[in-house]
Amino acid sequence: MFYGFTSTTLLAKPIMENTNLTIENLRSSSLFKYISDNDLRIIAKTLKEESFSANTIIFKEDTRGERLYLILDGRVRVSKITQHGDESPIAVLSKGDFFGEMELVEDQPRSARTTAIENTIVAGIAKHDFDSLIKTNHIVTLNLLKAISKRLRVTDDMVVAELDRSVEAAVAQVEKLNLLIDAAKTVNSTLDLDKLLDVILETSIKSIGADRGTLYVVDELKSEIWSKAMRGTEVIEIRLPIGKGLSGYVAKTGETINIPDAYNDPRFNPEVDKKSGYRTNNMLCMPMRNRDGKIIGVFQMLNKNGGPFTSQDEEFINALSIHASIAIENARLAQEMVNSERLSAVGRMASTIIHDIKNPMGTLRVYAQVMKKKSGNEEAAKLADEMIHQVDRFVNMAQEILDFSRGVSATNIEEVDFGEVMEGVLLFIEKDLTKRNIKLERNLTYSGKMKLDTDKIIRVFYNIASNAADAMPTGGTITVTTEDTSGMVKVDFKDTGSGMPEEVKRRIFEPFVTFGKKHGTGLGMAIVKKVMDDHKGKIEIETELGKGTTIRLLFPL
Repeated sequence: MFYGFTSTTLLAKPIMENTNLTIENLRSSSLFKYISDNDLRIIAKTLKEESFSANTIIFKEDTRGERLYLILDGRVRVSKITQHGDESPIAVLSKGDFFGEMELVEDQPRSARTTAIENTIVAGIAKHDFDSLIKTNHIVTLNLLKAISKRLRVTDDMVVAELDRSVEAAVAQVEKLNLLIDAAKTVNSTLDLDKLLDVILETSIKSIGADRGTLYVVDELKSEIWSKAMRGTEVIEIRLPIGKGLSGYVAKTGETINIPDAYNDPRFNPEVDKKSGYRTNNMLCMPMRNRDGKIIGVFQMLNKNGGPFTSQDEEFINALSIHASIAIENARLAQEMVNSERLSAVGRMASTIIHDIKNPMGTLRVYAQVMKKKSGNEEAAKLADEMIHQVDRFVNMAQEILDFSRGVSATNIEEVDFGEVMEGVLLFIEKDLTKRNIKLERNLTYSGKMKLDTDKIIRVFYNIASNAADAMPTGGTITVTTEDTSGMVKVDFKDTGSGMPEEVKRRIFEPFVTFGKKHGTGLGMAIVKKVMDDHKGKIEIETELGKGTTIRLLFPL
């Protein structure tokens, strides 16, 4: 039987040459606590020293256990492989600990994996020597039982702690899911696109605890991202080229940018803060993707309450973006359906008007021509001409609306003298403008040949002049300028009217968009855009509230 008490001599002297099997090392093991030096020397003769480099697997689970190991130096990790293939740590053991005992006691395969965390030296005791030691030395048996009991307690605590963490994580996931469900309900609560963008932004800010934010929408035609912001009591539109600034970069690359400390990050531009007076501490920029993965917008969140934005915030915004993109798509489709139905209704109305009044209008026109020939009076002839112009104007306008509603885009292109066409249409327009106390000024420097559909271009000029007149209810001035610029003929209609907000400017070419007037169909500028597209031309708008608007038409020569 092994028994005895601790000796105080020769503690550090190796029991065998060139080994770490010293009395001191063996006594540091919890398995040999209270064992005498003589007994330790006898036990040491049954031990086999082994070395393992860092990250080396000492043994795997489900293998046969042939040895118990004492750690003489270094550290090991005991872990299990989950059903998902992940390594779940159970314990970290260091000098003085031992491992591999359960397999020897139970005579069962290894139940866990053991890996050297760093360069580690162990002393192994074979199963038959271990069995003999347990049977003959009650102190070792007691130490073993105490160690097993302690490890069971630690394991119990770890299991309970892991369960607590799992419950907390599950509760957090449920809360996030409920928050996402509420957010999805909110963003799908309206089909008004402008209102919807505000709802999405407010929902995202509230959900992740940001102080403020901006939601940019991608404009593919202009390669820009745009958003709306309040400046005082006025809503202004912000536009950035795709690729410019952090949000533009995210729109281009689709990357997520999470900046925990804005002023210590070279990607952040502090000039924006200097202009606004706002202090940015942290920032999160993320793409908004539709169901196909296409980037349709960018979330820019600022200053999370309580610290930087987290990976959970990124996950939430990423999940929200799918619902937001679907809501945006639905709002656009709904608006298109409404516009399509309205266009259809307008087309039916125009078709009815043309059908019902074509003959009466034709009769009036013939009578006006007869009156002009037979009157012999210059004043009567002018009135007859005016009647003919107004009849033609009415019929052409109804036909124009009908063609637009049906998507008809046939053009009758022919070479004309642009100066003559311009002067003729301005004379016609000027009569209406004079009645409304509006002065027409001409600055016509181009009068060469061009290929145009004269009737459609006259309608374009008339629609633009009519809108300009509506913006000057008490009178004003319209200045028309023509010139040749870099192979394009530029035609400017500049008024001194009320101007238009940025939002109206952005949507002015959409059907049924009007501003500042109760009459009209809201199709005038949409038809203007269609005619310019048919002529391969361009149309630009410069406007300022309270100062007027310039509509610029560019025709290719």
